[in-house]
Amino acid sequence: MDYFYKKSKIGYITIFEENKKIVKLKFGKIKSNYNFTLTLLIKKTFEELDEYFERKRKTFDIPINPEGTPFQKKVWEELTKIPYGTYQTYKDIALKINNENASRAVGNANNKNPILIIIPCHRVIGSNKKLKGYKEGIDIQEKLLNIEQAL
Repeated sequence: MDYFYKKSKIGYITIFEENKKIVKLKFGKIKSNYNFTLTLLIKKTFEELDEYFERKRKTFDIPINPEGTPFQKKVWEELTKIPYGTYQTYKDIALKINNENASRAVGNANNKNPILIIIPCHRVIGSNKKLKGYKEGIDIQEKLLNIEQAL
């Protein structure tokens, strides 16, 4: 596995690649025992993120392979369908995966999302339309939603 970190418009981001797919994207300067290498795919991912931060990109063209349970993957797949510049509630996502009582489980799946921004868990908010529960902090969630002009 390869990884690399660099500073972005909203702070350091660390990206992990394995088998020509992005497997993790985390906020912060994360140290690892893996190969600290700026691969072509990691470089392309940073380029697309820069375009996203500059409001020049609304979708990502990056091959991903998030590791998780079947339920988590189902939730994450649904998150990728939330259009740029919009948001949905945990309940909305629960209904879309045909499990109307799974709002809390959707929140837990969001919390385990290994590929932030590209799998846009920041676009999921509380039923009262308030930001809550974003694992990287409400301030980061608000920054991302402001970039997308969703608030």
